[in-house]
Parts: sequence; C-alpha cells; structure tokens
Amino acid sequence: MQHHILKPKPALNKAYLRLKTIRTDIERFKTALKNLLQSIDLTETEEHAKNHLRDFLMQAFYSNYGLNTKGKTDLVIHTGNSTKSNAGVLLEVKRPTNKADMPTEQNLNYKAMHELLLYYLRERVQHKNHDIKHLVITSVHEWFVFDALEFDRLFYRNTQLKKDFTDWSEGRKASTGTDFFTKRLPHLYLPNYPKL
Repeated sequence: MQHHILKPKPALNKAYLRLKTIRTDIERFKTALKNLLQSIDLTETEEHAKNHLRDFLMQAFYSNYGLNTKGKTDLVIHTGNSTKSNAGVLLEVKRPTNKADMPTEQNLNYKAMHELLLYYLRERVQHKNHDIKHLVITSVHEWFVFDALEFDRLFYRNTQLKKDFTDWSEGRKASTGTDFFTKRLPHLYLPNYPKL
C-alpha cells in the first residue's frame, strides 16, 4: 500500500479554493481551536480528548450535522442533522500523549490504522453504508485524513479481506475479540509495512 502525503492546499478540491471565506467563519474556527487546545489535558484519557474534539468540530464546522460515537467507533460525523443518518466521516481518536498507537508519515501500520480499518469495514460490509467520504486518525495535535475512495480501492474491493472480516465478525475465527482483528488481520493487507 503506497501513500502520498499532501499538504492542505494540494489536498483541497480546487473548487474550494474559489470560495470566499467569511470573516465570521474564520473567527468561529479560531475560537473553537483555541478552546480545544486549552481544554486538552495531557494526563487525561482518550475519552476526555474525544469529548473536546467533538465540541471543537461542532463549534467550528458541523453544528448542522449529527456528531457522536456510533457503536464502537470513536467519533462519527453523519451526513444529516441526526445521528440516525449514515456516517459520512469516521474518526479514530487517540489521546495526545499516545504515540505508540499513532501512525507516522513513514509507516501507517499502527493500532490506530487497524482500528480505523475495522470501523470502515463495519460500516461498509455490515451496515452497507456507501456514504463514507473520509476517514480520520487524530491525536488532536496530529491528523491523518484519508479519502474513502482509497479505502474502497485498497480494502473494500479486496474480497479476501472482506471474507476474513465477515468470518471474524460472525465468530468463525479463533477469537471474536477486537484485539484479534486489530493485531492479526490488518497485517495481511498492509504488506508494505512491517508487523508490529
């Protein structure tokens, strides 16, 4: 699996570059970001960071969208104003001091990526959700944003991975525990990266 690291400007759709940004939107974003960074307590848990991140996203961008956990998925931005609408963005949130589980630019093969892959497969395979646009791994200070089309190409279209996921989720593997999936199966499908 090859990945390309993009800075924000080349990553943005060119149509967004033509939109005029309203000063009140910029100020709202700055205030929300300042609140987020001031609220993060490095000694607290992942849940603590997740709640502040949710508040930030609601204040800065997504006040008109459902935004909450969904099952075991850390955070979901829904496609509509209710959490009953389909998931549009899946987020795996790690606490800011958890470097051990976070991917790096050189190596994506870490627990956070494995968990995000699990969330994605649950949405696509089990819930038949075709509305996912992006997948995100964040520790608040670091952000890895993936286009869902890449997950579709690399993972959803891999029939063996879908079969292994279905077998695991339906109890036909040695364990049905999340650790079994996140520690064993992704390594088979992220071959360019060393096992942990």
